[in-house]
Amino acid sequence: MFSKNSKLGYLIEHSRLLEQFSHYLLVERGLTHLSVTSYLNDCKQFLCFYPQIAKQPTLMKAELIRQFLKKLTELELAKTTIARKLISIKMLCNFIEEQYNTTISGIESLKTPRQTRRLPTVLTQMEINHLIKSTEKIPNRFASMRAKALLEIAYGAGLRVSELSNLTLSDINFDERFVRIIGKRSKERIVPLGKHALRAVKDYLILRHQFNNGKSPSPYLFINHRGGKLSRMGIWKILRICVRLAGFSKRITPHTLRHSFATHLLEGGADLSAVQDMLGHANIATTQVYTHIDTSYLQDVYKTFHPRG
Repeated sequence: MFSKNSKLGYLIEHSRLLEQFSHYLLVERGLTHLSVTSYLNDCKQFLCFYPQIAKQPTLMKAELIRQFLKKLTELELAKTTIARKLISIKMLCNFIEEQYNTTISGIESLKTPRQTRRLPTVLTQMEINHLIKSTEKIPNRFASMRAKALLEIAYGAGLRVSELSNLTLSDINFDERFVRIIGKRSKERIVPLGKHALRAVKDYLILRHQFNNGKSPSPYLFINHRGGKLSRMGIWKILRICVRLAGFSKRITPHTLRHSFATHLLEGGADLSAVQDMLGHANIATTQVYTHIDTSYLQDVYKTFHPRG
């Protein structure tokens, strides 16, 4: 996707436009560094096709974006990838319009490719129990207790993997039985915790202190064997171990536990807006995907147990 001209690639990488755009995304839009990197990578690819825009942003035109999207389609990129790149470029257009007091006509007519909506993968309640039970097979007791607490919190509160990694000891309120979460764009939410999750965390904390290594204890709830904060990758590794020990062949990610949390709440009759609050979704439309999962679940139950199913 990038130009073979290394000089051109260097100039785009260090263009004033991208520096300003990066600052805009971080400071004014409040995006995470991970999101900003994704936006910048997409825009760098676009600018490699049209380097004149990096030098003179007011040359941006909807027709250039349309040509770029056509090239991506010819390269047979996935529709989801093309859609993501268009969103990134549209964000760059918004920035150019604000920064350079200009209007880029025709941008609103650029539509993302029509995609087949895929429902998130979820586990049944029995599968969740089996997965958590698998932590008992981990030979190291600290690792076993940590894995159990990790899975119980992830499923019990519907956390994203980054939220799990960033949880601190002070975020767990044992008396009031809730967890305080700092989610996307530093938004705070409070989610209740069940007795199983609280018990698992208490058991884990009994063993956690031994990894201070003579240093000040880490403020983070989940730590590695060196006493430092457990990374996102570390969480993925722990889950992969548990999935293998449970004997599951399907792909299970930390987000699968979050999806399962939401689905099981709705199956139990929870109000959609309450689930939205617990997931930390800004828009209820994002949460509504789980109503489709709930319908699918009901269809399965009907077919299995109804005499005319």
